[in-house]
Amino acid sequence: MVINIIDFNKMIDNHLKRENRPKGIGRYYPSEIGTCLRKIWYSYKFPQDIQPELLKVFEVGNIMHDFVVKVLKSEKNPEVELLKSEFPFQHQLNDFIISGRIDNLILVKMANKSVLVEVKSTGNVDMVTKPAPHNAMQLQLYMHLLDIHDGILLYVDKRNLKSKVYTVPYNEEEAKKILERFQALHDHLKEDKLPDPESRADQEKLWMCRLCEYREKCYKETVRSAKWM
Repeated sequence: MVINIIDFNKMIDNHLKRENRPKGIGRYYPSEIGTCLRKIWYSYKFPQDIQPELLKVFEVGNIMHDFVVKVLKSEKNPEVELLKSEFPFQHQLNDFIISGRIDNLILVKMANKSVLVEVKSTGNVDMVTKPAPHNAMQLQLYMHLLDIHDGILLYVDKRNLKSKVYTVPYNEEEAKKILERFQALHDHLKEDKLPDPESRADQEKLWMCRLCEYREKCYKETVRSAKWM
C-alpha cells in the first residue's frame, strides 16, 4: 500500500514558479533571438506566465549545465581549464540594450585557446545530426559580442549523459545579421507593428510553432497560405 505523504510534483512546481514581470521595450535577451521574431514580439505585447512543464525543462537544462561545469573543473580532466561559468551580460546597441544572465555558456581553455562552450540538453542525442540553427545563432552572437572567436555546441542527452560536440566557426557577417534581427525586433515593437510569422515559412523551423504558446493567436492573425504553413 502506497501512502501519499507529499505531492512532490506540486512541490517542484511551487519551487520553480516565477513571478511574471512584463518585459520592457528596449531591453532584449540573447537567448531569444534565435526564435521566431513574432513570438518574441508577442511576449512583449501579451506576456504570459511560463507553464510549469516548460519551467521544468529549463531547470533540467540548468542541472545539465552545472554537471558539465563539474566535469570541466575535475582534476581528472587536466587537458581542459575552466575559466568562467557565469556570464552576466550587457551590450548597448543604438537606442536599446542586449542583456541578461547567459546561463548555458562556459568559457574554457583548450590547447592554449579560449573556447566558448554552449551547453544544450536534449531528449535523444542520437537524433542530433548537426547544430540546430537557433543554437548556432546564439553562439555566433556570443562569440561576436564577447570577442572570443572559437566556439562549440555541446549536446548532452538527459537520459544517459551521452554527448555530441560541434564546432561553430565564427562568422562576422552572420553575427552582424543577428544584430540586425535585434534592430528589426526593436523597430517592430516601437512601431507596434506585428512581424511576419517567419518560422511558418521554413519547414525546419515549423516545430517552433507546434510548441509556441501564441500559436492560436498567430494563426488567427495570419491564416495558412502557400507562404505561411
